[in-house]
Amino acid sequence: MSFDASRASGKRPLVVTAAYYAGFIALGLVNAALGPTVQRLAERTGSVLSEISIVFTFRSLGYLLGSFLSGRAYDRVRGHPVMMGALIVMGISMLLAPGVSWLWLLAFVFFFAGAAEGTLDVGGNTLLVWVHGPRVGPWMNALHFFFGVGAFLSPILIAEISRYTGDVTWAYRAIALLNLPPAIWLLLLPSPTANHTPEQAAARPASPWLIVNLAALFFLFVGAEISFGGWVHTYSTTLGLADETMASYLTSAFWGALTVGRLLAIPIAARARAETILIVDLAICVGSVALILLVPGSSVVLWIGAMALGLGMASVFPTMIVLAESRMTVTGAVTGWFLVGSSAGGMSVPWLIGQLFESTGPRVTMLAILVDLVVAVFLWWALTRQKDPTQSVDVTA
Repeated sequence: MSFDASRASGKRPLVVTAAYYAGFIALGLVNAALGPTVQRLAERTGSVLSEISIVFTFRSLGYLLGSFLSGRAYDRVRGHPVMMGALIVMGISMLLAPGVSWLWLLAFVFFFAGAAEGTLDVGGNTLLVWVHGPRVGPWMNALHFFFGVGAFLSPILIAEISRYTGDVTWAYRAIALLNLPPAIWLLLLPSPTANHTPEQAAARPASPWLIVNLAALFFLFVGAEISFGGWVHTYSTTLGLADETMASYLTSAFWGALTVGRLLAIPIAARARAETILIVDLAICVGSVALILLVPGSSVVLWIGAMALGLGMASVFPTMIVLAESRMTVTGAVTGWFLVGSSAGGMSVPWLIGQLFESTGPRVTMLAILVDLVVAVFLWWALTRQKDPTQSVDVTA
């Protein structure tokens, strides 16, 4: 068993895994909160959409720095206190955000929220590999399933609380409070240790080509995912395809489909090769966005495309982590590099859409996402044909 029983003080790996799952529900709640509320936050800060998009950029910049720095932290200190601190910072950020009336201050609040999200994301992905080792595939898909649970519930929670209170403040407060239980749970559990020795790490070195290629794929996939989840609400209301409430449920449908897809991927991950899963995922993603572009005036097609895209994107992130684990030793630093790529994508692609949304029109949202995914197809094609060189790099420095 990969889990260090002596450090766990008799706790079963399932208990620790369940704590990570609870933390990732909180991560999903926080991560999906910005999209359905971006217009309300723009009104409170007196900004237009091209200006409020800087909040996406700052959150993703924080995510990038949090991922980079925490990757090294998890290799050096106990992981659970770090994850607990991240959950607390996320909760405080949610408490502060709706009360901010200055755009740049709001951007800094989301910067710290993003840094905490990146720290928690790296921790969950790295420590789960240490707990389950080579058998991590189904557990990893389940981890991201629970992220999807939080992301699915977040827009619904916001829509319902806002409908009864007329304000997003109480919705943000509810999300903040939901960060506390997993934080306390993690504090009470001993942290797992790395499931590899220096000799094992030397036998499966982290090769530069694989790290760079996978980080680039994380950039593209997460850029597309965050762009769709963050802008589909505004896209649908601007085109008159949904009102405010239905647009929130549309956002929830996307995250809900992503959640269902991750649930379905759990048994698939135990049987199918990671490469095969990713090829199917890519085909579904490209086809879904292309369908929305081909029939831009249909709300039915938008709903179908959103749910199909969620299903297609569902297992991409965990499957790429599993693919990395099968080819190299996954340390906190390695996972950190992957999350740096994903946060850079989540920072730049939604920002670009925000700059073009009002000047070019809302349809630029789907066009940008489609181009992003097509590039990912070509990068994946090149990756599958590239041989893994024996050269290695020290990514822990």
